[in-house]
Amino acid sequence: MNILSIGGSDPSSGAGVQGDIRVATALDVNCFSVITAITSQNSTKFSDVESISPRMIERQIDSIFSDFKVDAIIIGMVYDSNTIQIIHSKLRGRKTLIILDPVIESTTGGTLLKKTALESFRKLLIPLCFVITPNVLEAQILSGVKITNESDLTRAAKKLYILGAKKIVITGHKFVKNKISDFVYEDGKGSTIPGNKINEETHGSGCTFAFALSYAIASKNTLRDAVKFAKHFTYQSIENAQRLGHGIKITNLKKDKIKTELSSAIKEFENLRESYGLIPECQTNFVYSKQNPKSVLDILGVSGRIVKAGKRLIVAGNLEYGGSKHVATAVLTMQKKFPKIRSALNIKYEQKTIEKFQKTKNRIVSYDRTNEPDKTKNKENSSISWGIKNAIKNSKSAPDIVYHKGDVGKEPMIIVFGKNPKQVVTKISKIL
Repeated sequence: MNILSIGGSDPSSGAGVQGDIRVATALDVNCFSVITAITSQNSTKFSDVESISPRMIERQIDSIFSDFKVDAIIIGMVYDSNTIQIIHSKLRGRKTLIILDPVIESTTGGTLLKKTALESFRKLLIPLCFVITPNVLEAQILSGVKITNESDLTRAAKKLYILGAKKIVITGHKFVKNKISDFVYEDGKGSTIPGNKINEETHGSGCTFAFALSYAIASKNTLRDAVKFAKHFTYQSIENAQRLGHGIKITNLKKDKIKTELSSAIKEFENLRESYGLIPECQTNFVYSKQNPKSVLDILGVSGRIVKAGKRLIVAGNLEYGGSKHVATAVLTMQKKFPKIRSALNIKYEQKTIEKFQKTKNRIVSYDRTNEPDKTKNKENSSISWGIKNAIKNSKSAPDIVYHKGDVGKEPMIIVFGKNPKQVVTKISKIL
Protein backbone atom coordinates (compact mmCIF):
# COMPACT_ATOMS: atom_id res chain seq x y z
CA MET A 1 0.00 0.00 0.00
CA ASN A 2 1.23 3.51 -0.86
CA ILE A 3 0.05 6.51 1.17
CA LEU A 4 0.99 10.10 0.30
CA SER A 5 1.52 12.46 3.24
CA ILE A 6 1.14 16.16 2.45
CA GLY A 7 2.17 18.29 5.40
CA GLY A 8 4.80 20.12 7.38
CA SER A 9 8.27 19.06 8.42
CA ASP A 10 8.77 18.47 12.15
CA PRO A 11 12.47 18.20 13.11
CA SER A 12 11.54 16.34 16.32
CA SER A 13 9.91 13.65 14.12
CA GLY A 14 7.01 13.39 16.55
CA ALA A 15 4.43 14.78 14.14
CA GLY A 16 4.20 16.07 10.58
CA VAL A 17 5.57 14.19 7.61
CA GLN A 18 8.37 12.61 9.66
CA GLY A 19 5.78 11.34 12.12
CA ASP A 20 3.73 9.87 9.27
CA ILE A 21 6.78 8.05 7.94
CA ARG A 22 7.34 6.53 11.39
CA VAL A 23 3.73 5.33 11.50
CA ALA A 24 3.99 3.94 7.97
CA THR A 25 7.07 1.95 8.96
CA ALA A 26 5.21 0.45 11.92
CA LEU A 27 2.27 -0.46 9.66
CA ASP A 28 4.59 -1.88 6.98
CA VAL A 29 3.35 0.44 4.20
CA ASN A 30 5.10 2.95 1.92
CA CYS A 31 4.83 6.65 2.71
CA PHE A 32 5.49 9.22 -0.02
CA SER A 33 5.75 12.83 1.11
CA VAL A 34 5.15 16.39 -0.03
CA ILE A 35 6.52 19.07 2.33
CA THR A 36 4.35 22.20 2.61
CA ALA A 37 6.25 24.05 5.34
CA ILE A 38 9.35 23.76 7.50
CA THR A 39 8.95 24.24 11.24
CA SER A 40 11.48 24.79 13.99
CA GLN A 41 10.23 22.99 17.09
CA ASN A 42 11.23 20.48 19.74
CA SER A 43 9.62 18.87 22.78
CA THR A 44 9.59 22.14 24.76
CA LYS A 45 8.68 24.91 22.34
CA PHE A 46 7.71 25.99 18.84
CA SER A 47 10.14 28.54 17.40
CA ASP A 48 9.34 29.33 13.78
CA VAL A 49 7.69 28.26 10.52
CA GLU A 50 8.43 28.96 6.89
CA SER A 51 6.26 28.02 3.89
CA ILE A 52 7.51 26.09 0.89
CA SER A 53 6.78 27.94 -2.37
CA PRO A 54 3.62 26.89 -4.27
CA ARG A 55 5.81 26.12 -7.30
CA MET A 56 7.89 23.64 -5.26
CA ILE A 57 4.78 22.06 -3.72
CA GLU A 58 3.37 21.60 -7.22
CA ARG A 59 6.57 19.97 -8.43
CA GLN A 60 6.65 17.61 -5.45
CA ILE A 61 3.07 16.49 -6.11
CA ASP A 62 3.74 16.03 -9.82
CA SER A 63 6.82 13.94 -9.12
CA ILE A 64 4.77 11.51 -7.02
CA PHE A 65 1.77 11.11 -9.32
CA SER A 66 3.89 10.85 -12.48
CA ASP A 67 5.66 7.76 -11.13
CA PHE A 68 3.72 5.99 -8.39
CA LYS A 69 0.33 4.47 -7.65
CA VAL A 70 -1.16 6.19 -4.59
CA ASP A 71 -3.82 4.38 -2.55
CA ALA A 72 -4.62 7.21 -0.15
CA ILE A 73 -3.65 10.83 0.52
CA ILE A 74 -3.50 12.41 3.95
CA ILE A 75 -3.35 16.21 4.15
CA GLY A 76 -1.98 17.71 7.36
CA MET A 77 -0.34 21.12 7.84
CA VAL A 78 -1.02 23.58 4.98
CA TYR A 79 -0.27 26.90 6.79
CA ASP A 80 -1.40 29.52 4.25
CA SER A 81 -3.83 30.24 1.40
CA ASN A 82 -1.24 29.89 -1.36
CA THR A 83 -0.43 26.36 -0.19
CA ILE A 84 -4.13 25.47 0.00
CA GLN A 85 -4.82 26.78 -3.49
CA ILE A 86 -2.03 24.79 -5.14
CA ILE A 87 -2.98 21.58 -3.31
CA HIS A 88 -6.60 22.06 -4.38
CA SER A 89 -5.63 22.63 -8.00
CA LYS A 90 -3.50 19.47 -8.08
CA LEU A 91 -5.93 17.15 -6.27
CA ARG A 92 -9.39 18.21 -7.46
CA GLY A 93 -10.91 15.63 -9.74
CA ARG A 94 -8.67 12.82 -8.51
CA LYS A 95 -10.47 9.67 -7.37
CA THR A 96 -7.84 8.84 -4.75
CA LEU A 97 -9.07 8.53 -1.17
CA ILE A 98 -8.30 11.79 0.69
CA ILE A 99 -8.20 12.14 4.48
CA LEU A 100 -7.99 15.72 5.79
CA ASP A 101 -6.40 16.14 9.20
CA PRO A 102 -6.76 19.83 10.16
CA VAL A 103 -3.58 21.06 11.84
CA ILE A 104 -4.21 24.45 13.39
CA GLU A 105 -1.99 24.57 16.48
CA SER A 106 1.07 22.60 17.57
CA THR A 107 1.16 20.78 20.91
CA THR A 108 4.21 22.91 21.66
CA GLY A 109 2.33 26.17 21.02
CA GLY A 110 2.89 27.18 17.40
CA THR A 111 0.35 28.39 14.86
CA LEU A 112 0.22 25.90 11.97
CA LEU A 113 -2.68 27.39 9.99
CA LYS A 114 -2.95 31.16 9.54
CA LYS A 115 -6.29 32.74 10.41
CA THR A 116 -6.30 34.34 6.95
CA ALA A 117 -6.24 30.83 5.43
CA LEU A 118 -9.28 29.48 7.28
CA GLU A 119 -11.78 30.45 4.60
CA SER A 120 -9.67 28.89 1.84
CA PHE A 121 -9.35 25.76 3.97
CA ARG A 122 -13.13 25.53 4.32
CA LYS A 123 -13.92 26.23 0.65
CA LEU A 124 -11.10 24.40 -1.11
CA LEU A 125 -9.89 21.49 1.03
CA ILE A 126 -12.91 20.26 2.97
CA PRO A 127 -14.91 19.46 -0.23
CA LEU A 128 -11.98 17.35 -1.50
CA CYS A 129 -11.90 14.97 1.45
CA PHE A 130 -13.58 11.65 2.08
CA VAL A 131 -13.02 12.00 5.84
CA ILE A 132 -12.03 14.99 7.96
CA THR A 133 -10.51 14.34 11.41
CA PRO A 134 -10.52 17.52 13.55
CA ASN A 135 -10.17 17.42 17.31
CA VAL A 136 -12.82 19.27 19.34
CA LEU A 137 -11.02 22.63 19.19
CA GLU A 138 -10.39 22.34 15.44
CA ALA A 139 -14.02 21.32 14.85
CA GLN A 140 -15.14 24.44 16.74
CA ILE A 141 -12.92 26.71 14.67
CA LEU A 142 -13.87 25.19 11.31
CA SER A 143 -17.60 24.84 11.96
CA GLY A 144 -18.19 27.96 14.04
CA VAL A 145 -20.12 25.84 16.57
CA LYS A 146 -19.09 26.07 20.24
CA ILE A 147 -18.84 22.48 21.46
CA THR A 148 -19.76 22.01 25.11
CA ASN A 149 -21.75 18.76 24.99
CA GLU A 150 -22.47 15.75 22.75
CA SER A 151 -25.35 17.41 20.89
CA ASP A 152 -22.94 20.16 19.85
CA LEU A 153 -20.80 17.50 18.18
CA THR A 154 -23.68 16.63 15.88
CA ARG A 155 -24.29 20.29 15.07
CA ALA A 156 -20.60 20.85 14.29
CA ALA A 157 -20.44 17.69 12.16
CA LYS A 158 -23.48 18.78 10.15
CA LYS A 159 -21.80 22.12 9.43
CA LEU A 160 -18.68 20.33 8.19
CA TYR A 161 -20.86 18.05 6.08
CA ILE A 162 -22.52 21.08 4.50
CA LEU A 163 -19.05 22.41 3.70
CA GLY A 164 -18.42 19.24 1.70
CA ALA A 165 -16.91 16.63 4.01
CA LYS A 166 -18.48 13.23 3.25
CA LYS A 167 -17.65 11.73 6.64
CA ILE A 168 -16.48 13.36 9.87
CA VAL A 169 -14.53 12.06 12.86
CA ILE A 170 -14.23 14.54 15.75
CA THR A 171 -11.54 13.21 18.05
CA GLY A 172 -10.85 13.54 21.75
CA HIS A 173 -14.10 14.70 23.36
CA LYS A 174 -14.30 14.29 27.16
CA PHE A 175 -17.99 14.60 27.97
CA VAL A 176 -18.02 11.33 29.93
CA LYS A 177 -15.92 11.15 33.10
CA ASN A 178 -12.61 9.28 32.71
CA LYS A 179 -13.32 8.71 29.02
CA ILE A 180 -11.84 10.23 25.88
CA SER A 181 -14.02 9.44 22.91
CA ASP A 182 -14.30 9.95 19.17
CA PHE A 183 -17.47 11.11 17.44
CA VAL A 184 -18.23 9.55 14.05
CA TYR A 185 -20.71 11.18 11.65
CA GLU A 186 -21.75 9.48 8.41
CA ASP A 187 -24.95 9.03 6.42
CA GLY A 188 -26.68 11.70 8.51
CA LYS A 189 -26.11 9.89 11.80
CA GLY A 190 -23.65 10.43 14.64
CA SER A 191 -22.29 7.96 17.17
CA THR A 192 -19.54 7.90 19.77
CA ILE A 193 -16.71 5.38 20.06
CA PRO A 194 -15.58 5.56 23.71
CA GLY A 195 -12.11 4.98 25.10
CA ASN A 196 -10.35 5.20 28.43
CA LYS A 197 -8.69 8.50 29.26
CA ILE A 198 -4.91 8.49 29.28
CA ASN A 199 -3.40 11.08 31.62
CA GLU A 200 -0.39 11.71 29.43
CA GLU A 201 0.33 14.64 27.11
CA THR A 202 2.31 13.57 24.07
CA HIS A 203 3.52 15.05 20.81
CA GLY A 204 2.30 13.31 17.63
CA SER A 205 -0.80 11.41 18.74
CA GLY A 206 -3.12 13.33 16.39
CA CYS A 207 -0.97 12.64 13.35
CA THR A 208 -0.63 9.00 14.40
CA PHE A 209 -4.41 8.63 14.61
CA ALA A 210 -5.04 10.25 11.23
CA PHE A 211 -2.42 8.16 9.41
CA ALA A 212 -3.60 4.91 11.02
CA LEU A 213 -7.17 5.83 10.07
CA SER A 214 -6.11 6.45 6.47
CA TYR A 215 -4.43 3.05 6.36
CA ALA A 216 -7.47 1.28 7.79
CA ILE A 217 -9.92 2.99 5.40
CA ALA A 218 -7.68 2.27 2.41
CA SER A 219 -7.70 -1.36 3.57
CA LYS A 220 -11.49 -1.39 2.94
CA ASN A 221 -12.63 -1.26 6.56
CA THR A 222 -15.87 0.47 7.52
CA LEU A 223 -15.39 3.92 9.03
CA ARG A 224 -16.30 2.74 12.55
CA ASP A 225 -13.92 -0.22 12.34
CA ALA A 226 -11.21 2.07 10.94
CA VAL A 227 -11.68 4.50 13.86
CA LYS A 228 -11.46 1.61 16.36
CA PHE A 229 -8.25 0.41 14.71
CA ALA A 230 -6.72 3.91 14.68
CA LYS A 231 -7.76 4.52 18.28
CA HIS A 232 -6.16 1.28 19.49
CA PHE A 233 -3.01 1.94 17.45
CA THR A 234 -2.74 5.48 18.85
CA TYR A 235 -3.23 4.25 22.43
CA GLN A 236 -0.28 1.92 21.96
CA SER A 237 1.87 4.78 20.63
CA ILE A 238 0.98 6.90 23.67
CA GLU A 239 1.63 4.07 26.12
CA ASN A 240 5.06 3.58 24.54
CA ALA A 241 5.83 7.33 24.37
CA GLN A 242 9.39 8.35 25.19
CA ARG A 243 10.80 11.45 26.85
CA LEU A 244 13.57 12.14 24.35
CA GLY A 245 14.08 15.78 25.30
CA HIS A 246 13.36 18.13 28.20
CA GLY A 247 9.66 18.63 27.37
CA ILE A 248 6.63 16.46 26.58
CA LYS A 249 6.98 12.86 25.50
CA ILE A 250 6.97 11.86 21.82
CA THR A 251 4.75 9.02 20.69
CA ASN A 252 6.68 5.83 20.03
CA LEU A 253 5.67 3.18 17.53
CA LYS A 254 6.90 -0.35 17.94
CA LYS A 255 6.86 -2.50 14.85
CA ASP A 256 4.45 -5.42 15.12
CA LYS A 257 6.63 -8.54 15.48
CA ILE A 258 3.73 -10.77 14.47
CA LYS A 259 3.30 -8.83 11.24
CA THR A 260 7.04 -8.87 10.56
CA GLU A 261 7.31 -12.64 11.05
CA LEU A 262 4.23 -13.41 8.95
CA SER A 263 5.28 -11.06 6.16
CA SER A 264 8.71 -12.70 6.04
CA ALA A 265 7.20 -16.19 5.95
CA ILE A 266 4.80 -15.25 3.14
CA LYS A 267 7.74 -14.06 1.05
CA GLU A 268 9.57 -17.29 1.79
CA PHE A 269 6.48 -19.30 0.76
CA GLU A 270 6.23 -17.29 -2.47
CA ASN A 271 9.84 -18.17 -3.28
CA LEU A 272 9.52 -21.91 -2.67
CA ARG A 273 10.06 -23.97 -5.80
CA GLU A 274 6.68 -24.86 -7.36
CA SER A 275 4.68 -23.46 -4.43
CA TYR A 276 2.17 -22.22 -7.03
CA GLY A 277 1.08 -25.86 -7.43
CA LEU A 278 -0.21 -25.91 -3.83
CA ILE A 279 -2.80 -23.16 -4.29
CA PRO A 280 -6.42 -24.47 -4.20
CA GLU A 281 -9.34 -23.11 -6.22
CA CYS A 282 -10.49 -21.04 -3.23
CA GLN A 283 -6.92 -19.64 -2.99
CA THR A 284 -4.70 -19.57 0.09
CA ASN A 285 -4.46 -17.63 3.32
CA PHE A 286 -1.67 -17.59 5.86
CA VAL A 287 -2.31 -16.53 9.46
CA TYR A 288 -0.44 -15.88 12.70
CA SER A 289 -2.16 -15.39 16.04
CA LYS A 290 -1.42 -13.30 19.07
CA GLN A 291 -0.97 -15.33 22.23
CA ASN A 292 -4.28 -16.39 23.79
CA PRO A 293 -6.57 -15.02 21.05
CA LYS A 294 -10.17 -14.29 21.96
CA SER A 295 -11.48 -14.10 18.40
CA VAL A 296 -10.31 -13.97 14.78
CA LEU A 297 -9.70 -10.24 15.36
CA ASP A 298 -6.61 -11.30 17.33
CA ILE A 299 -5.30 -13.29 14.36
CA LEU A 300 -3.32 -11.65 11.55
CA GLY A 301 -4.04 -12.78 8.00
CA VAL A 302 -4.22 -11.61 4.40
CA SER A 303 -7.32 -9.45 3.87
CA GLY A 304 -7.66 -10.98 0.40
CA ARG A 305 -5.81 -14.13 -0.62
CA ILE A 306 -2.49 -15.49 -1.82
CA VAL A 307 -3.35 -16.27 -5.44
CA LYS A 308 -1.69 -18.13 -8.30
CA ALA A 309 -0.76 -16.16 -11.43
CA GLY A 310 0.81 -18.61 -13.84
CA LYS A 311 3.89 -19.99 -12.08
CA ARG A 312 4.14 -17.27 -9.47
CA LEU A 313 2.20 -16.17 -6.42
CA ILE A 314 0.64 -12.77 -5.74
CA VAL A 315 -0.50 -11.51 -2.34
CA ALA A 316 -3.83 -9.87 -3.13
CA GLY A 317 -4.58 -7.83 -0.02
CA ASN A 318 -2.93 -6.47 3.12
CA LEU A 319 -1.97 -8.12 6.38
CA GLU A 320 -4.73 -7.29 8.85
CA TYR A 321 -6.01 -8.59 12.15
CA GLY A 322 -9.31 -10.24 11.29
CA GLY A 323 -8.23 -10.41 7.64
CA SER A 324 -8.90 -14.15 7.51
CA LYS A 325 -12.02 -15.96 8.64
CA HIS A 326 -11.63 -19.64 7.69
CA VAL A 327 -7.93 -20.30 8.37
CA ALA A 328 -8.03 -18.01 11.41
CA THR A 329 -10.99 -19.99 12.79
CA ALA A 330 -8.97 -23.18 12.33
CA VAL A 331 -6.13 -21.74 14.43
CA LEU A 332 -8.55 -20.36 17.03
CA THR A 333 -10.12 -23.81 17.42
CA MET A 334 -6.75 -25.57 17.52
CA GLN A 335 -5.50 -23.14 20.20
CA LYS A 336 -8.21 -24.15 22.64
CA LYS A 337 -6.59 -27.59 22.95
CA PHE A 338 -3.03 -26.85 21.86
CA PRO A 339 -2.20 -23.22 22.83
CA LYS A 340 1.29 -23.30 21.31
CA ILE A 341 -0.12 -23.64 17.77
CA ARG A 342 -0.45 -20.07 16.49
CA SER A 343 0.01 -20.23 12.70
CA ALA A 344 -1.51 -22.03 9.72
CA LEU A 345 -1.75 -22.02 5.93
CA ASN A 346 -4.25 -23.84 3.69
CA ILE A 347 -3.15 -25.69 0.54
CA LYS A 348 -4.73 -27.85 -2.17
CA TYR A 349 -5.66 -31.43 -1.22
CA GLU A 350 -3.99 -34.22 -3.16
CA GLN A 351 -3.35 -37.73 -1.87
CA LYS A 352 0.26 -37.56 -3.04
CA THR A 353 0.74 -34.44 -0.91
CA ILE A 354 -0.53 -36.28 2.16
CA GLU A 355 1.87 -39.12 1.39
CA LYS A 356 4.78 -36.67 1.15
CA PHE A 357 3.86 -35.22 4.53
CA GLN A 358 3.77 -38.78 5.95
CA LYS A 359 7.29 -39.45 4.64
CA THR A 360 8.58 -36.33 6.40
CA LYS A 361 7.14 -37.71 9.67
CA ASN A 362 4.42 -35.09 10.22
CA ARG A 363 1.53 -35.85 12.56
CA ILE A 364 -1.56 -36.06 10.34
CA VAL A 365 -5.26 -36.18 11.24
CA SER A 366 -8.43 -35.80 9.14
CA TYR A 367 -12.18 -35.44 9.32
CA ASP A 368 -15.09 -36.36 7.09
CA ARG A 369 -17.19 -33.38 5.98
CA THR A 370 -20.04 -35.64 4.88
CA ASN A 371 -20.70 -36.32 8.60
CA GLU A 372 -21.16 -32.65 9.40
CA PRO A 373 -24.57 -31.86 10.95
CA ASP A 374 -26.88 -29.44 9.13
CA LYS A 375 -26.83 -26.92 11.99
CA THR A 376 -23.14 -26.24 11.48
CA LYS A 377 -23.32 -26.43 7.67
CA ASN A 378 -25.84 -23.60 7.68
CA LYS A 379 -23.95 -21.40 10.15
CA GLU A 380 -21.17 -19.19 8.78
CA ASN A 381 -17.62 -20.28 9.77
CA SER A 382 -18.99 -23.13 11.92
CA SER A 383 -17.86 -25.86 9.51
CA ILE A 384 -14.15 -25.18 10.06
CA SER A 385 -14.54 -25.16 13.84
CA TRP A 386 -16.59 -28.37 13.77
CA GLY A 387 -14.06 -30.07 11.49
CA ILE A 388 -10.96 -29.18 13.51
CA LYS A 389 -12.63 -30.20 16.78
CA ASN A 390 -13.52 -33.59 15.32
CA ALA A 391 -10.08 -34.08 13.80
CA ILE A 392 -8.20 -33.45 17.05
CA LYS A 393 -10.63 -34.86 19.62
CA ASN A 394 -8.49 -37.98 20.21
CA SER A 395 -5.11 -36.27 19.70
CA LYS A 396 -2.74 -36.10 22.67
CA SER A 397 -0.29 -33.86 20.81
CA ALA A 398 -0.81 -31.13 18.27
CA PRO A 399 -1.05 -32.35 14.66
CA ASP A 400 1.03 -30.79 11.90
CA ILE A 401 -1.56 -31.47 9.19
CA VAL A 402 -5.36 -31.55 9.19
CA TYR A 403 -7.19 -32.45 5.99
CA HIS A 404 -10.61 -33.37 4.61
CA LYS A 405 -11.71 -34.79 1.23
CA GLY A 406 -14.54 -32.33 0.67
CA ASP A 407 -18.28 -32.62 0.31
CA VAL A 408 -20.94 -31.48 -2.14
CA GLY A 409 -19.89 -27.97 -3.16
CA LYS A 410 -16.97 -28.03 -0.71
CA GLU A 411 -13.40 -28.21 -2.00
CA PRO A 412 -11.05 -30.75 -0.33
CA MET A 413 -8.40 -29.02 1.73
CA ILE A 414 -5.18 -29.41 3.71
CA ILE A 415 -4.25 -27.06 6.54
CA VAL A 416 -0.63 -26.97 7.72
CA PHE A 417 -0.20 -25.85 11.34
CA GLY A 418 2.81 -24.64 13.31
CA LYS A 419 3.94 -22.70 16.35
CA ASN A 420 4.91 -19.81 14.07
CA PRO A 421 4.85 -18.98 10.32
CA LYS A 422 8.49 -19.98 9.82
CA GLN A 423 7.73 -23.48 11.10
CA VAL A 424 4.74 -23.77 8.72
CA VAL A 425 6.87 -22.84 5.70
CA THR A 426 9.61 -25.25 6.77
CA LYS A 427 7.11 -28.13 6.83
CA ILE A 428 5.89 -27.25 3.35
CA SER A 429 9.41 -26.80 1.96
CA LYS A 430 10.27 -30.40 2.86
CA ILE A 431 7.64 -31.81 0.48
CA LEU A 432 8.59 -29.67 -2.56
